[in-house]
Amino acid sequence: MPHGDITHIDIPVTDKARASAFYGALFGWQIQAPPGFEDYPMWQAPNKISGGGLAPRDENFTQPRSYAETDSIDDTLALVEANGGKVIMPKSPISDTSWWAFFEDPDGNVMGLYEGITEVEH
Repeated sequence: MPHGDITHIDIPVTDKARASAFYGALFGWQIQAPPGFEDYPMWQAPNKISGGGLAPRDENFTQPRSYAETDSIDDTLALVEANGGKVIMPKSPISDTSWWAFFEDPDGNVMGLYEGITEVEH
């Protein structure tokens, strides 16, 4: 995905089975936990572009959170701070080829960043 595209949306839930049934009935989403992420059911919208997960709700995560694709989380977090935002969670690995981070904008909105290698060079 190009830099700046919304790539993922996490929905905070207290009961993953109930939420899976609800969103499956509501939108026809196929919700499954991928191998290696058995406790993180993921959904895919019919357009095959939008997707996300059902993540555990807690006191710091009460509203859906969008993630934007970025070419460099490090560079983007530097821009966040240079433009009045705040880093909430620094760059952290998801897998060997993908990373995430969270920031807060000047209005207090929390958003995620995603950086990943989608194609393997041969």
